Amino acid sequence: MRQLTQLTLILTFFGSCLVEAQEIAVLKYGGGGDWYSNPTALPNLIQFCNANIGTKLNPQPETVEPGSVSLFKYPFVHMTGHGNVYFTDEEAENLRTYLLSGGFLHIDDNYGMAPYLKRELQKVFPDKQLEELGADHPIFSQKFKFSEGLPKIHEHDGKRPQALGIFVQGRLVLLFTFECDLGDGWEDPTVHNDPEDVRQKALQMGANIVEYAFKS
Repeated sequence: MRQLTQLTLILTFFGSCLVEAQEIAVLKYGGGGDWYSNPTALPNLIQFCNANIGTKLNPQPETVEPGSVSLFKYPFVHMTGHGNVYFTDEEAENLRTYLLSGGFLHIDDNYGMAPYLKRELQKVFPDKQLEELGADHPIFSQKFKFSEGLPKIHEHDGKRPQALGIFVQGRLVLLFTFECDLGDGWEDPTVHNDPEDVRQKALQMGANIVEYAFKS
């Protein structure tokens, strides 16, 4: 029965991709973390992508829960926040099926979510660890070139930015951007008062992630 359910979800994913091939959603997870943070970030990134890389994304992202069948409607799902993250076993299984079926999850640490996230990712992929992407990974050379890898947008703890991923048969299915905070750079200029060149780097890197996800 479980195999039939997973097959149904996979078919739902591929069928919906034909109709809604360019949609983005925000992941509404449990545990009390502020999954809803950076409210202007994704709309601004979407506007930038539509203007610069030829996407035709819905201007307003949807919201989806990790255990929902609706997850399979979205080739690209974004997750962010500051605090606790929790997936039930059913949600972890659904996320795993989604990612194995061709979905892509970008997780942007808004500061403080890393230890909780890493714990929960063990439920999603018990046999895998986050691996750091080298600066030569294709995600850094899409429309915009980042020869040194992930840009530093906000200081946080002053550590170097890291792009960490989970790969399945060579395909990057999950990207975790850490000590970077791309989402803050995507927000309206008045929110964080970032210099325009820093904000542009954040938007360009975000567009690269979207472009890579839709191509892979």
